[in-house]
Amino acid sequence: MTLVTRMPSLEGADELMKPETVVIPLRKIHETAVVHPGARIGKDVEIGPYAVIGEHVLIGDGVKIGAHAVIDGWTSIGKNCVIFPSASIGAEPQDLKFKGEKSYVFIGDNTKIREFATVNRATGEGEETRIGANCLLMAYTHVAHNCIVGNHVIMSNAATLAGHVVVEDRAVIGGLAGIHQFVKIGRNAMVGGASKVSQDVPPFVIVDGHPARVCGLNNVGMSRAGLSEVARRNIKKAYKILYRSGTSNLSQAIAVMEQELEMCEEIEHMLRFLRNAERGICRGRKEGGIE
Repeated sequence: MTLVTRMPSLEGADELMKPETVVIPLRKIHETAVVHPGARIGKDVEIGPYAVIGEHVLIGDGVKIGAHAVIDGWTSIGKNCVIFPSASIGAEPQDLKFKGEKSYVFIGDNTKIREFATVNRATGEGEETRIGANCLLMAYTHVAHNCIVGNHVIMSNAATLAGHVVVEDRAVIGGLAGIHQFVKIGRNAMVGGASKVSQDVPPFVIVDGHPARVCGLNNVGMSRAGLSEVARRNIKKAYKILYRSGTSNLSQAIAVMEQELEMCEEIEHMLRFLRNAERGICRGRKEGGIE
């Protein structure tokens, strides 16, 4: 912080003898960084050598931006984020439908974006690409246009989201995994490394393979998230109905779950997810039906 002393107003001789101290926020911007005058930079922001900050960018308090990082477009970075060297955020989408319209990127507080990661703004006037708070996007990850990524999401090295993908809270996506456009990844789910995911991944499960198949429940993830024993027991029953009961289609499985399961917040969320699985859900390891 930089301390500056100024004299108070001219009301009374005694006051004139008591200079007050004003704290001016310190912003460490390297002399080689290119920051557009129109960009809005918060307090205690660090911007490294040769970084480029565009005209419409908003940087929250306490953000650290590494060397050669580029933040452009209508991009808003939350407080205390760390953007590592050579990351690219807010560039035009890699989408032939894009015609130069005004669109956005929003990134929540305390998120870390590692080296050479790319986050593209949305296609469509007024549309957005959004990443939540407390996320970790490792090196070379890609978040394409119109993606919505929840809170506490981890994307391992070189994991890739195509356009319009939705990733719910606390999901983990393994390195080199590819997620097809419009796919949804449920909360607390885990995608194995190098997997090809072309259908929705239900909440709380683990998928792996090429194409990705469901291979069990993400028990470790649920435990770390603090799910209750009751919730975990109900999720286990839901999993058995989906993948072990022999039901031939998703509609039948949902009907059985509605009749047999004790309702709790987690099961209600799972049912909403399944009802809206427009691409279908990842199958189990065995052939035939949902399983």
